[in-house]
Amino acid sequence: MNAPSSAAASARPSASPSDLRSAPAPATGAAHFLEGLTDLGIRCLFANMGTDHVSLIEEMARFRAAGRPLPEVVLCPHENVAVHMAAGYAAVTGEGQGVLVHVDSGTANASMGAHNLQRARLPALLMAGKAPYTLRGELPGSRDNYVHFIQDPFDIGSLVRPYVKWEYNLPTAVVAREALRRAHSVMQSDPPGPVYMTLPREVLAESPAVPPNQHFDAVRFGPARLGGVDDARAALIADRLIAAEHPILITSYAGRRAEAVVAIEELARLCGIRVVDYMPSALGISRQSPCFAGFDPAAVLPGADVGLLVDIDVPWLPRFVQPEAGTWWAHVDVDPMKQDFPMWGFATDLRMQADVATVLRQVSALVRSRSNDGFRARVERRMRELDTAAAARAEALTRAAAKPGETGALSAAHVCAALSRALAPVDVVINEAVRNSPAVLNQIIRTEPHSFIGGAGGGLGYSGSMALGVKLARPHVRAVHVLGDGAFHLGTPSSVYATAQRYGLPIFTVILDNGGWQAVKEAVLRVYPDGASSAENEYHARLQGATRRFEKVGEAFGAYGELLMEPAEVEPAIARCLAALDSGRSAVLNVQIGLQ
Repeated sequence: MNAPSSAAASARPSASPSDLRSAPAPATGAAHFLEGLTDLGIRCLFANMGTDHVSLIEEMARFRAAGRPLPEVVLCPHENVAVHMAAGYAAVTGEGQGVLVHVDSGTANASMGAHNLQRARLPALLMAGKAPYTLRGELPGSRDNYVHFIQDPFDIGSLVRPYVKWEYNLPTAVVAREALRRAHSVMQSDPPGPVYMTLPREVLAESPAVPPNQHFDAVRFGPARLGGVDDARAALIADRLIAAEHPILITSYAGRRAEAVVAIEELARLCGIRVVDYMPSALGISRQSPCFAGFDPAAVLPGADVGLLVDIDVPWLPRFVQPEAGTWWAHVDVDPMKQDFPMWGFATDLRMQADVATVLRQVSALVRSRSNDGFRARVERRMRELDTAAAARAEALTRAAAKPGETGALSAAHVCAALSRALAPVDVVINEAVRNSPAVLNQIIRTEPHSFIGGAGGGLGYSGSMALGVKLARPHVRAVHVLGDGAFHLGTPSSVYATAQRYGLPIFTVILDNGGWQAVKEAVLRVYPDGASSAENEYHARLQGATRRFEKVGEAFGAYGELLMEPAEVEPAIARCLAALDSGRSAVLNVQIGLQ
């Protein structure tokens, strides 16, 4: 093509400065990325911003000015809060949200949360900016700060690789929408879990020629879900249950899906099955169900002839507990092979990767169609036995809760029972009490799906931030977390209460202060019961000091705080905290339960 003549060029009207200012800027990679997040239906972006996010921040302002839809940005002062808010949100909705962190340092801070998400089978889209790869201004977004040189490791993905299902470095914004759909589909596919994407600064700042009308919809590109099993395997389980004398079921995380809780209850009542919720990360069965047999598998393994393992990672501790040699086991799980466990070691007779709710409903239908008078008589007998056992268990718990303790050494069981009486069935309790988890599990009676969340991973410091995520997703319920003083230290509490205050997310914190990490002490004594540590009574686990006023941390960010030391003040103190909570303020109750 010939170049235009100088005469023709001079005849064109020149653009005025105002015309140049009003001309729309070409869409940047960041704009395409934000559009991609919106396409996915991502509601929240839990963020801790840095120099790598400049283009995203600029485009967010442009989107707001233009009235364009955007995920809600929840600014978190620490990445621990961001990633565990996403965990809490996903725990009660099943929906993964976005977590945006700052290069390698933010990824490192988020890595413990990624571990907890992975073990809990909770989806989240973890994203980190990446230090610019151009050094001298060759491209928009090139390095312009000292930190851009020191925040560029050889393998940023290695910081979270053991804990994510998928990782990707976005090479160009041309594929931003497709890459985001891929990330979303992988994180939501069974078994769900976190994914990780890095975003180079130049990619977000570029103005790429993106093909028009890119569509990567959920119908054609969405996640893959597990379903039921073939009739033959479902019938095998049904026939075993019909013939069983002492069937049991052990679960841990089936309650991620409310449908599974309903299906477990249905099958348990139909067949007279004792159900154990061992190390639960979600409520698997109502604590008021006659089929609920507590939290200890050792109590139900003796004499069991048929056992169901249902969405569970560790059904018992083989060093201390062994099942009967003749027990027939079926394992139904979103992840029965435990692909992320280098060693596992629990023998079963039938293993199925399937959706628990669907399979148990299949089995229930077959049991109904094949049952006989002998089966119904055995179930009736077992249900009477279960009713008797449930009454005895409730009586024992009532006796334990009746002992209030003494000044400065309150009974954790007494405090948790009082808290239980004050909560509504739909309120959500997040347990991080570790050493005092038995008191939380046994005394805070939960009955509704998603009304209880426990830790599935090994990283402490999650419960406060998860409570924030729960409150964001379920604003009509109370979000209560119970934890020890050691976990409180690890939970970045100043960032928790700053976020709660800024976004109007009141949570109730109950600290059971026993003076340190008593789980460390117990671990030492299990290996060296008569060792030098025991003789010296030193386990390097005590955290107490001259002044320990944890409630003051919350007060610094507008929360109501109270130190609880007297037995007579347990119920009044809880009432005052809940009144503050219901008025829109967070509350922190620092409960002194004595050195343990």
